Amino acid sequence: MQNKSKTIDQILDQHKSPLDKDFTKYRNHVYRVFMLCQLLDNKKENIEKYAIASAFHDLGIWSDNTFDYLKPSILQAKKYLIDNNQEEWVDEISLMIDMHHKRSKYTGQFTTTVESFRRADWIDVTKGQLTFKVSKAEIKKTVEEYPVAGFHGFLVKQTLKNFLKSPLNPLPMFKK
Repeated sequence: MQNKSKTIDQILDQHKSPLDKDFTKYRNHVYRVFMLCQLLDNKKENIEKYAIASAFHDLGIWSDNTFDYLKPSILQAKKYLIDNNQEEWVDEISLMIDMHHKRSKYTGQFTTTVESFRRADWIDVTKGQLTFKVSKAEIKKTVEEYPVAGFHGFLVKQTLKNFLKSPLNPLPMFKK
């Protein structure tokens, strides 16, 4: 399993300014999701896709200052892919980002990567309460390597803030 990625580091370094004080908490979340993806899907040809999707998946929270961040995150990922001559991955990575908060199993185009990415994010966001058959020891190992650093508290704060702003749609990123 790869626990470092030049791609993730380069993407996040380019977005240091909007991430500001939240840089470490987001970076660590990105790496935990990236590592969990590899535990769920061990195909080497998907590692770079997981790196790119992980780096961009929640970035719109900071870059566009919104809790309805899926579309801005997807747009940034698309631009990155086009700029780096990886257009063939646009649809797949866009789906990975768009479906990562889907509450039920994803079945559709690119099932393996989209569903693995969805599960990895759910494992991390639930602090390992959902495991999708990843061992608790492996989950603990990812957290030890990339500590939470306040990420879950940040999510709770953002959810409450958005609830006050949009009480009828406090979690706009969720899908059935």
